[in-house]
Amino acid sequence: MGGPGRREGERVIDLVERAEREPDALAVDDLTRTRNFGELVDRAWRVASLLRDEWQLEPGQHAAMLMGNRVEFVELMFGALFAGVNLAPINWHLTSEEIRYILDDTQARAFFVDPALTAAADATEPGCPTLVAGSALDEALQAADNTPLSLDGPAGGPMLYTSGTTGHPKGVVRPTVPTIAESLTGSAEAAQMFHMTGTGPHLVSGPLYHGSPFGFASMEINLGASIVIMPRFDASQILRLIVEREVATTHLVPVMMTRMLQLPDAERAAFDPSSLACVLHGAAPVSIAVKQRMIDWWGPRLVEYWGSSEGGAYCVSTSEDWISHPGTVGRAVEHYEVFAVDDEGKRLGPDEVGLLYCRNTLNDEPFRYWNAPEKTRDAYLGPGTFTNHDMGCIDADGFVYLSDRASDMIISGGVNIYPAEVEAVLIEHPSITDVAVFGIPDAEWGEAVKAAVQLAADAKAGPDLEREILDWAREHIAAFKLPRSIDFEDALPRLATGKLYKRKLRAPYWEGHERRI
Repeated sequence: MGGPGRREGERVIDLVERAEREPDALAVDDLTRTRNFGELVDRAWRVASLLRDEWQLEPGQHAAMLMGNRVEFVELMFGALFAGVNLAPINWHLTSEEIRYILDDTQARAFFVDPALTAAADATEPGCPTLVAGSALDEALQAADNTPLSLDGPAGGPMLYTSGTTGHPKGVVRPTVPTIAESLTGSAEAAQMFHMTGTGPHLVSGPLYHGSPFGFASMEINLGASIVIMPRFDASQILRLIVEREVATTHLVPVMMTRMLQLPDAERAAFDPSSLACVLHGAAPVSIAVKQRMIDWWGPRLVEYWGSSEGGAYCVSTSEDWISHPGTVGRAVEHYEVFAVDDEGKRLGPDEVGLLYCRNTLNDEPFRYWNAPEKTRDAYLGPGTFTNHDMGCIDADGFVYLSDRASDMIISGGVNIYPAEVEAVLIEHPSITDVAVFGIPDAEWGEAVKAAVQLAADAKAGPDLEREILDWAREHIAAFKLPRSIDFEDALPRLATGKLYKRKLRAPYWEGHERRI
């Protein structure tokens, strides 16, 4: 089940070369279908031919897919890379209205769809060629040319969409890697920063449309590891799979840790973590107590990272780092600098809390927002320097700690939720005259979405109206963005300028919590 990792000294053997040397070695298993390396690379070249020759996409143009956790996701992503095409994986929890927005915004010239998601896809009325995974895609690939393109040709990559404070998703575009070969080897080499070795297998337990699950899986497969894909997270199943498949690496978000820690004592005691070399986690903050319990249970295998869809990972912390510096998210990785500033923009000293900035020392523009030059300009303080709007500090040893979030973004179960997007929907309800959405503590999810609303004069507050508002909102936004509950306020706290003072609404819920992020 494993892979060769690094061989021949320091040279990386990427998935294309492994397909040539060991075509029958297992590459991907989604617990329903499998692909060996030969099949994976062959089908990826056929995807590239379909995009370039059949549908006439040019390098740098865009395609999209609405795809669950299945082998085709991996094939399509590598096929787009080979074709030089940017492929946008769409969150399949979104409504048809939200999916349509992304298709229109990315100007997708091809659309791949999971057979289980055809109803949502059809409702978007995509104006581009569409193929459904399964027999339709298989037939199209069978007819496509599988002649490899030059590895010196332009590489494509994922185009991730992340919501913004304007309420609309934004496409994140990172600098183009010059060639396919450099993209493959660069992905493999990046894995070492996260202490992955390519011995495999790597277990995917989260949705592949998120940047981290596929990003780490692609690093591992380019180091020679096979990847096993769970259709969805299940606390008991992940423990079984780690043992049965002798999993070497996986990626978690804190809510997954919490659910595993809530399993019966006997089930947790029976689990053997000895095959695990590295357990990555990030995407949301984890409490000190939960992380300590995971290290006590699984051993010092946890590797935490702090980053974003825009700039990737900025800090990495091993378990040993965290044990000696509890609560840290690690030290800045190579080619990044992290520093804190005060309200006047002055750099702060060790242990002084301020707004955290990240500076990419190699690239003046490590990301840009698709079709949004003003938003891109606003994201930067200076060349290569930007903020996630996280508050925190850096100690004398260079370890970074997060303490608060300057922006209003909510992170629930590792998923970014932007209040402005939810507020824009709720304010359209006829009973609501003003609305504020913010995050409150949640033991399982880290944060839960809370709404506070001011009602029209003729509206009657109560459980019936709360249900009506939530049912109405569910028709317009994905369920994971919905408030868990609604507070009815006589008036929302606004400053004379009209700015909403959300901290006053949020603060009572966070009293007594160790960190407000």
